[in-house]
Amino acid sequence: MNRMVSGMPFYTYFLYKLDRVDETDAEVNWEDQCKINTFSKLNQRLQYRKGYLKEKKLEKESIEDIAGELELIEEESVYYKIGDTFIMLPVEEVEERLENNRNEVDKNIMELEKEMSTLGGHMEELKSDLYKKFGRAINLET
Repeated sequence: MNRMVSGMPFYTYFLYKLDRVDETDAEVNWEDQCKINTFSKLNQRLQYRKGYLKEKKLEKESIEDIAGELELIEEESVYYKIGDTFIMLPVEEVEERLENNRNEVDKNIMELEKEMSTLGGHMEELKSDLYKKFGRAINLET
């Protein structure tokens, strides 16, 4: 015989109640809402930085590919793009410019990784504070 509780089979009701045991009915005050909003903003910044980091890594890879191709070229000068214009430059100067570009991209990558680490650390602090108060009632997984 299937027993019904609150309009649903007993086993479904029991599982529903078990799932709700860890949830708290803590009230969200102004400070909590500010923490949630801050977490959301930091998460958006982190996601943007991840995309930008991916672009920079692709740019670095392209620079390294071009530098490798320059080593195989037997000509004395090649076209180099500056803005929307291609200019004929000596291979040595192009290699120097590529090295400067590579160093700049490496610097940008290091800055992005450092900033992402800082953002992640601050997000972890906020996440632990909010999970202490709200338990499973809040989802902050990114």
